[in-house]
Amino acid sequence: MKIAVCVKQVPDSWAEKKMGADGFLDRENVDAVLNDLDEYAIEEALRIVEANGGNEEDGIHCITIISMGPTRATEAIRKALSMGANDAILVSDPALAGSDALATSLILSEVIKKGGFDLVICGTESTDARMSVVPAMIAARLQWPQLTFAGKVEIDVSANKVAITRVTEAGVDAMSAAMPAVISVVEKINEPRYPSFKGIMAAKKKTIETHDLSSVGVSAQSPWSRVVDSALRPPRAAGIKVTDEGSGGDALVTFLAEKKLI
Repeated sequence: MKIAVCVKQVPDSWAEKKMGADGFLDRENVDAVLNDLDEYAIEEALRIVEANGGNEEDGIHCITIISMGPTRATEAIRKALSMGANDAILVSDPALAGSDALATSLILSEVIKKGGFDLVICGTESTDARMSVVPAMIAARLQWPQLTFAGKVEIDVSANKVAITRVTEAGVDAMSAAMPAVISVVEKINEPRYPSFKGIMAAKKKTIETHDLSSVGVSAQSPWSRVVDSALRPPRAAGIKVTDEGSGGDALVTFLAEKKLI
């Protein structure tokens, strides 16, 4: 079984984020990390391989990390490799700067097509964009079944089938599909492992293939939307302090009425 896990390097969630003059998020001046939600996808891939008798040296059961981004994205990829993935592919090209979900899904799907994968696993979304549409777009481009928001994944290798428990606002749904398929997983599905010292050292020797647009076989895509102007969020205004000298209740009612809450 060959599993592809799509990951992204994103600005640290705790970092102060700003828009650049070009209308793009300033990524150069903030710490960059592996997208937190992608770690659950990596962990699930590892568990699937382990449950089917695979390991890091097994050529039959292997996990490939696929990412698109600048050269520094290798830092995030190395973390994924240190968790136990076998190898990685990074698509990096200056023409990809500012790519939207449509362009990202196109690049990732073209790489996946050439890999002969049985399963693609993604996190639910990236913490910088919060769109949660790339997994579905990849499935549509590949014309594969999509099983999204999985809280549990079960693989039947002999039947070439994958089944999930899909988490929804109303409860859970049971879904299944023939492989190859695209899955996105939610945070509650597992607890991602910490890379061991052995894993960190081994990751330094693992292969990361780097491709540009020409080697992938696609041209740069103009984004459907672009930020043309932005402004810093205004500072938080001071609150209203009411000193209760017998009329505090009246002041509260007046405040709520002004806000049209009563």
